[in-house]
Amino acid sequence: MKKHITTFITLTFLLCLQVVFGTDIMAAPEAVGAMDGLTTLWNFTGFANIDYFNLIMISVGLFFIFLAVKYDYEPLLLIPIGTGIILGNIPGAEAYGVYAKDYLTSLVASGQLDAGQATPSVLEYLYFGVQQGIYPPLIFLGIGAMTDFSSLISNPKLMILGAAAQIGIFATFLGASALGFTPQEAGAIGIIGGADGPTAIFLSSKLAPHLMGAIAIAAYSYMALVPVIQPPIMRLIIPKKERAIKMKPPRAVSKTEKIMFPLIALLLTTFISPSALPLLGMLFFGNLLKESGVTERLADTARNSLINIITILLGITVGASTQASVFLTTDSLKIFGLGALSFIVATAGGLLFARFLNVFLHKNNKINPLIGAAGVSAVPDSARVVQQEGLKTDPNNHLLMHAMAPNVSGVIGSAVAAGIMLSFLL
Repeated sequence: MKKHITTFITLTFLLCLQVVFGTDIMAAPEAVGAMDGLTTLWNFTGFANIDYFNLIMISVGLFFIFLAVKYDYEPLLLIPIGTGIILGNIPGAEAYGVYAKDYLTSLVASGQLDAGQATPSVLEYLYFGVQQGIYPPLIFLGIGAMTDFSSLISNPKLMILGAAAQIGIFATFLGASALGFTPQEAGAIGIIGGADGPTAIFLSSKLAPHLMGAIAIAAYSYMALVPVIQPPIMRLIIPKKERAIKMKPPRAVSKTEKIMFPLIALLLTTFISPSALPLLGMLFFGNLLKESGVTERLADTARNSLINIITILLGITVGASTQASVFLTTDSLKIFGLGALSFIVATAGGLLFARFLNVFLHKNNKINPLIGAAGVSAVPDSARVVQQEGLKTDPNNHLLMHAMAPNVSGVIGSAVAAGIMLSFLL
């Protein structure tokens, strides 16, 4: 079919030239050579090699960009990822994508290319940071340098809510196992429930590299859709009366406490889960740079220039890894379904545990159960959603600072969970 279309377009072009110049080009000996040249040119274009799977993925990339621009859903992530999806699905550009080595190796094996010509592409070099788990720890360094743990330090019991929300990870692990995924694949898929993109990439690069594209896209998609997914669950589980609970303002935290926290937390969490050291070590190192007060220049670099550069590289290469031939599979659809389920379970787990915790608290010291939804690691979006829902119930009920405690503890919890998964499954 493509051959007939090519011939038709070429003949039409030549006939147009004949009409314009008044010359019988079709009868000229050069016409055959010109026609072959045009045919060869056409065969090398993306139009000649287009597949409807490519169109589907390009549409997904454009949709991500639309969500970022129109609704401001995680634009710093969705625009690079969306652009990467488009780049990774340009037909005929396989030699310049993140899987260029595999493609060129197949051409060498079939005799279509000399071994000396099989050189890696730029995107493949950049994708190395994803494959080897280099980018996620650097992202955590930047997150640590921009995170204020004061709300968590002032009310440590709220850390339990961040831990409770990680139930989504283990529930998804069981669900993935039931659907036939291997234990390693199920572990990598389960981390989507933490709503933590860098952690999902880090774990999948170790346990299931072949599923990394689907897992990363699912994790970042649900992170971006926090304002859409979480509010209905919050209203369903938490009665209006409890949504109106006002919490006491958090106490002031001293500078000494802020400096000691990353050091103590680093030792405790890495002793519990040594495999999470690359993530947690960088997270608390970044926070120490921020709170020490003597390394502001390094902290500023980590939370601005460095994290921005890594976010660009991570987003564009993860997006480019979603080539239609390796992404549009039954497994990918299962992963997206499990990801949605895990996010719902994680949100519900945090909310329900917050209500359960209130049973044991004095009536003057109750917590607003809405903040349980912030236990997922989507920082700070889930905390903002909690704030918005609280204001809808009572315009004077500000929950943002309280919600940040389970929110940042969710980041720590998902990294610890990833380390535990890694220890058992690697």
